[in-house]
Amino acid sequence: MANRAVDLVITYRVIKLLVTPFERQAAFRYGIIDKDGKVLRKYTSLKKREEKNAYTQLHRFVFNLKRILKRVGLGGRLGSFAVALGLLLKENKEYLPYKTLIESTIISYLKETKQYDTLLNEQGDVKPIYEREPFMTCFGIDVYEKEGQLYPEDKYEKL
Repeated sequence: MANRAVDLVITYRVIKLLVTPFERQAAFRYGIIDKDGKVLRKYTSLKKREEKNAYTQLHRFVFNLKRILKRVGLGGRLGSFAVALGLLLKENKEYLPYKTLIESTIISYLKETKQYDTLLNEQGDVKPIYEREPFMTCFGIDVYEKEGQLYPEDKYEKL
C-alpha cells in the first residue's frame, strides 16, 4: 500500500511539473534553463544546494518530456497532460482506479494557482464527434489511439 502512495505522490509531482510553465520553475529563476526549457547550465556546474534541488533528475526528465511534447505538436498543456495520463494508464493498469483522483488533484492544483481557466482557453473550440471511440478521456479531453500512438482530440482530428 505504501508503494502505491509513493507512486501517486511521484505522479502528482510529474504532472505538477508538466503543468508549470518553464518561467515559473525554480530552475529558471536560478538561470539553469531558459524560457523554452533549454539547459543553460549543466548539472555538474551547479554549486549551491538550492540550485541542485531545483534541477534534480526528475526535473530533467520532465523538462525533456515537455520539450519533446512541444516539438511533436502537443503545445497545449492540457492536451499534453491528457496524453501523459493516458500513457501512464496504458502502461500500468494499476493506476486506472486512481484516474479520477489524479485528475481531480491536478485540477485542484490548477485552480489554486489560477492556471485552470488559461488552460481551458488554450484548448479552443469544441471538437467534432468521431466515429471511433476514444481510448480514454482525461481532464475532459478525449485521447485517441492510432498505430500505437496516443493523440489528444485536436491532434487526432488532423490525422
